[in-house]
Amino acid sequence: MPKNAPDKNASRPCFLHVCLPCCPLMAWLLTLILWALRCVPVAADEIAIAPLVASAKRAGLRVFAGTHLTLATDRAVREGDGIEHLPQLFDQAFTEWCAHFNLDPAKHAQWQAFGCLVVDRERFRTAGLLPAVVPDFANGFCDRNRFWMMDQSSPAYRRHLLLHEGVHAFTLTLRSLDTPPWYTEGIAEYLATHRIVAGRSDAAQSPSAANGAFESTPIPFVAADVEQLGRIETIRALHVANRAPALADIFNTPSADHHNLGAYAGSWAAVAMLARHPDYARAFAILERGPLDQTFTTRLTGSADWDAARAARDFAAFTAEIDYGYDFSRSAIDWSPGLPLAQQQAMAVAGNRGWQNSGWRAAEGARVSFLATGRYRIGSLPRDVLPAAVLESEAEGISLRWYRGRPLGKLLIAQWFQPTTGDTAHPGFRVVAEGASGSFIALADSTLYCKVNEPPGELADNAGGLRVELVPTPEP
Repeated sequence: MPKNAPDKNASRPCFLHVCLPCCPLMAWLLTLILWALRCVPVAADEIAIAPLVASAKRAGLRVFAGTHLTLATDRAVREGDGIEHLPQLFDQAFTEWCAHFNLDPAKHAQWQAFGCLVVDRERFRTAGLLPAVVPDFANGFCDRNRFWMMDQSSPAYRRHLLLHEGVHAFTLTLRSLDTPPWYTEGIAEYLATHRIVAGRSDAAQSPSAANGAFESTPIPFVAADVEQLGRIETIRALHVANRAPALADIFNTPSADHHNLGAYAGSWAAVAMLARHPDYARAFAILERGPLDQTFTTRLTGSADWDAARAARDFAAFTAEIDYGYDFSRSAIDWSPGLPLAQQQAMAVAGNRGWQNSGWRAAEGARVSFLATGRYRIGSLPRDVLPAAVLESEAEGISLRWYRGRPLGKLLIAQWFQPTTGDTAHPGFRVVAEGASGSFIALADSTLYCKVNEPPGELADNAGGLRVELVPTPEP
């Protein structure tokens, strides 16, 4: 994936060094005005598009133009590949990017980028469209509002790479972006992730040959929407290998590391959590609308509301449970410490939420018995299997479908494991019991959590829940 070009802005003069009028009042007013102007971010110098288009046409390259993107390519004509629709896809994404950064698209109606979709680099060098100063990129590279991308075998990944580079062009020029690498690459991944939706009312502006329209999906719904992207699968694999990065590790990821999939996946996940988790989204949106400079991480972690330990725990919980369609609103966790479980207690477990705080804490080594009763909706069968068939479950789950090695809908009881210094294990929930009844030994002196076993992207159509009784039980 691409590495951003450095901001090539010339150093900005200090406007307060101009000669001020002799009148003290006028001097004071002008000072305030100039100081205000000085504080307004200045976009990176944009590259003129017209000469690049002329060079591309002289070289016999195929050129496709939209409102905000002109794309030149040496890719041979292939029926149905959708290349000619990519500028329209870019235009639709541009509107989403403006909304994310609270920019008025009408005020930037003349903004344009120039992209090169490359099969043979030498042909672009000969045409003067691939300068020697551009590094030997693997997939893509961006310099202000101009970018290059290698052609891809997957149409979905080709679109993603185009938009990833497009976000770089957008933020470099319209937001003067010069942030730490995790945000630079994370926001590009976040805003580039999308799907093509068939049958939408705006299908006349179809970005694909399949008569569909662009839809931003920062958390992809299904794997088929993001063919070859692999961000979720990468994070899962890192967890299995006990190498999943912590949030602090991602914040400190050097630029050079963004040549491997793990760094991109981690940066995307960090931006996704901060932008969508209900406890972080508002503050993060405000931060993003301020200066996008090298102080970005410091201002994030130095704010009065930032709790580093809690953010680290939220991120660890998110990446451990990550899946397509992950629903932050239903998966946000209450980390309040529970009261000691000294006598029988009961809690309600909603079927449409992730891990839920029981309100009670079991001491390490203590035995606890449990009994779960109730019935709840856990989804429905696909319409092509049995229309309108609602799936219901009790605490043992249903074997019709399994998720992460357990029957769908099965009750899970867990405690949060926080490794001590020197422990190589990663933090996360450790399941201590499952099913309708039984007993378990507490792994730590910590709060008990419950949920039903369900993909985090499929919680919204659940209904009902369980009553779970927790009883401290002496050893036999």
